[in-house]
Amino acid sequence: MAEHLHSSTLSASGANQPIPFLTLEQKAAFVFVLLLFIFLGLLIVRCFRILLDPYSSMPSSTWTDYMEKDTFDYRIA
Repeated sequence: MAEHLHSSTLSASGANQPIPFLTLEQKAAFVFVLLLFIFLGLLIVRCFRILLDPYSSMPSSTWTDYMEKDTFDYRIA
């Protein structure tokens, strides 16, 4: 009997109240934070890839030109 009385008071009081949704500002903040987490994840992946193989991210022309200059200097001597 007490359960029936309790459930009827809850359903009667909650029937006319709409479910509160997120406001526009809260939705915008949620999307902004989600984009920041995605950006952070991409940066973390990029940093780990650079740490695992640092020479693959560097263009080969920067270090091959330097090596060619060294070999040319050795040819002169």
